[in-house]
Amino acid sequence: MIASWREFWDRPHRIYVNDRHRQVHYERVAADIIGEIPDAQAAVLDYGCGEAVEAETVAARCKRLLLCESAVNLRGTLKARYAARPEISVIAPEEIDRLADGSVDLVVANSVLQYLTREECADLATRLRPKLSRGGRLIFADVVPPGGGVVADVSSLLSSAARHGFFFAALGGLAFTLVSDYRRLRQQIGLTTYEESEILALLERAGYRARRRPKNFGFNQRRMTVIAEPG
Repeated sequence: MIASWREFWDRPHRIYVNDRHRQVHYERVAADIIGEIPDAQAAVLDYGCGEAVEAETVAARCKRLLLCESAVNLRGTLKARYAARPEISVIAPEEIDRLADGSVDLVVANSVLQYLTREECADLATRLRPKLSRGGRLIFADVVPPGGGVVADVSSLLSSAARHGFFFAALGGLAFTLVSDYRRLRQQIGLTTYEESEILALLERAGYRARRRPKNFGFNQRRMTVIAEPG
């Protein structure tokens, strides 16, 4: 029985209804990350990167890309996949503390905060702050607001599925989700949600100046993205 979100993401799952869904998702996230990279010499940290199937696309637009993933098996897969790409490094969350202060220009944590407690989120923001370069930025993306629950997620999925050609697969995937570990964990553990004012205040307490980005990363515009710079 899967008992935690980390364990869920480290096992085979069907969050993506098919390969087309997975590809569309990661292409969109990669495009959003690229849009925030300051220049070609930047060092970028993708925290909670997941499968990162578009990492090479992102790496082509910066000097160094660090993929940070807590799921052990997935991290091993990423290391094997990108072993021949010296500009891409794969690290565990605990390795962040070994990074040189001021060495990272952009940190993106996309669709991560809902799986962390508020205390874990605050700790992450605090740990990342000294690693940012002068002018560096931390982006918390796809933050779930209160009330941004299953109905909003289903609506976003079906809308993007209709646009990108996997609508009927999405309907089948939703049926599977009804009996999946994801649904059970979402009911038992839940997701951490934030009002805009809450996540901005959390970042400000951690020593940042923070603001909401006009558009969220990804397809679900009911969720939000915030951009933070060391104060």
